[in-house]
Amino acid sequence: MMVGWGGLAYLIFFTLPTLGMRWLFYFLAVLAFTGTALPIIVFLHLRFPGKKPSPVSSIVRQALWVGIYFPALAWLQIARVLTPGLAVFVALCFFVIEVALTLRERSLWTAPNKDNE
Repeated sequence: MMVGWGGLAYLIFFTLPTLGMRWLFYFLAVLAFTGTALPIIVFLHLRFPGKKPSPVSSIVRQALWVGIYFPALAWLQIARVLTPGLAVFVALCFFVIEVALTLRERSLWTAPNKDNE
């Protein structure tokens, strides 16, 4: 998280917006927002637990969705095509993909074998 936010601060205040620095901006923004969202998502999973605990991969994936969402919005804003409707549409697309992946994970889960215990 510190690398992302610190790198973004350095990038914004001390570099020129060339092509390489723009790609570095997106990379550092993903790091910054993912690192910021991860403890919040962990807290939400601990505060509102399900019937079985969420796998770590699911929690990291959800933080990555947040980390990808905001740089994507920045990219759309730089191109001057971002509207509130488009921001909501992109968020809904990420939500639908996450729901589909979660449903797939649940369908692959098998109950522990009681015979071996």
